[in-house]
Parts: sequence; structure tokens; C-alpha cells
Amino acid sequence: MSQPIIQGSSIINIFDGFRADLDDYSDRRERLIKASRDVTNLSKKIIFLLHRIMTEDAEDTDRALSLRAASAGREKLAEVTAIYAEIKHELQGDRFWRYHRCISPSIQEFIEALSFMHYLEHGTLVTFEDVQHILSDQHGVPYFILPLDDYLLGLSDLTGELMRFAITGISRRGGRSKASDVCAFVRRCKADLERLTPYVRELSRKQYVTAQSLEKIEDAAYAIVVRGSEYDLPPERLDDIVALSVSSFGGRDRRHKRANMDRNDEDDER
Repeated sequence: MSQPIIQGSSIINIFDGFRADLDDYSDRRERLIKASRDVTNLSKKIIFLLHRIMTEDAEDTDRALSLRAASAGREKLAEVTAIYAEIKHELQGDRFWRYHRCISPSIQEFIEALSFMHYLEHGTLVTFEDVQHILSDQHGVPYFILPLDDYLLGLSDLTGELMRFAITGISRRGGRSKASDVCAFVRRCKADLERLTPYVRELSRKQYVTAQSLEKIEDAAYAIVVRGSEYDLPPERLDDIVALSVSSFGGRDRRHKRANMDRNDEDDER
């Protein structure tokens, strides 16, 4: 029995189909990477906005500043969700997992900004369900299924922003007690996430950064307790001493980093 002969045109059509699939994959990947970069940039701007509002020299109370920061951050978050709404058709079905690595960094950065805003407003961690609800349309249909790994990695990044928040505000009125609260909160976050490091890729690396952030908060809080116990001073004068202590702490930290960089350069030359 003679075998069917495949015509040359049929082979060309098959490879034309392969080319179309590869072009579609490449074009969609580029669109998602661009959208991911836009989300990452917007999320960073939200974090900077929250820090800037919380460090303003205003007559408002800390609670009023927190609510104002959360309100401003929520307006910016709407721009992020609008981007996700535009690309949701690119991530339908199995496509999400095929292109997950293209948008995973932006999801983590978005959760970092959202969780920081949520902490300022409520003093707690944002829940997985709340994040998924925000990443859904007005009918409650998710733009995509939120991966648990991205949620946990985004929360781990939050500790770095809390460290900056605690240290920059420690010299303000009420900043000492706030730094202690943030320190205890970061310590609990680290302990809870530590148990999940064997199951989440890259979480152990982020936990190392969390440990460094916690150490910086503890060092600053310890310096304040020591300075406060040495003198019987009014709160205003104690705030000045705290500000000086924090600035010197930051200077030591920068000198330590420069020393490490110089040491690394010497090792490279050898």
C-alpha cells in the first residue's frame, strides 16, 4: 500500500502555523512585560507617596495623617487596577500560568504598596481575600487568580517599608511608641513567614532582608530606650535627643555599608 505523500505546500502551512503561534506568544509577552513595568512603577510611586504624607510637618494627628495617606494611595491604586483590567483578556485560562513570570514582579510590588497602605489605615496585614477582591471587576470577577506565592512574597517586602516608616518617624511626637509597635509587628510577620520558607520559592531570601530590617528597627528602638533612661527630660527635649540619635545611627549604617563596599573592592583587586 502506498504511503500518502505530503505536499510541500502542506509543510509550509504547518510551519506558518508554528510561526504565527510564536509571534503571538512573543507579542503577548512583550505587552505583559510593559504592563508589568507600568504597574511596578506606579506601585513604587504609591509607596513614596505614603511615606511623604506620613512625614509631613503638619498639625494633623498621626491618625489623620494615616487616613489621608490611605485615601491618596487608594486613588493611585485605581490606576494600577485599571492596567490589570486592560490585560485580563491576555491572561485567560492557562495563559496566566504560561505568562505568570512576566507579571509576577508587578503583583508583588502591588501587594507591597497595598499592604503598606492597609497597615497605615488599619494597623494589620491585608488578607488574601481582600487583595483578590481588589484585583476583580465591579461584578466580583477576578482579573486573574492571585497566586499564594506572590501574595506571601509581597507581604515579605512590606517589612522593608515598615522599617523605613518606623525609623523616619521615630523622632516625631509619639514616634517612639510607634516604632515599638512596628518592631513587634515586623517580628510577628517574620516569625509567621519563617514557617513557610520551605514551601515558597525565594521567600528565604526575602526573609533574610526582613531580618536585617528588624535588626535596624531594634537597634534604633534600643538606642532610644537607653537615651531616655539616662536623662529625666521633658518630651520635647527628649525628641531632640532621639532625632540626633537616629541621625547618628543612619550615619553609622552608611559608614558600615561604605566599609563593606571598600572591603569587597579590595577583595576583587586581589
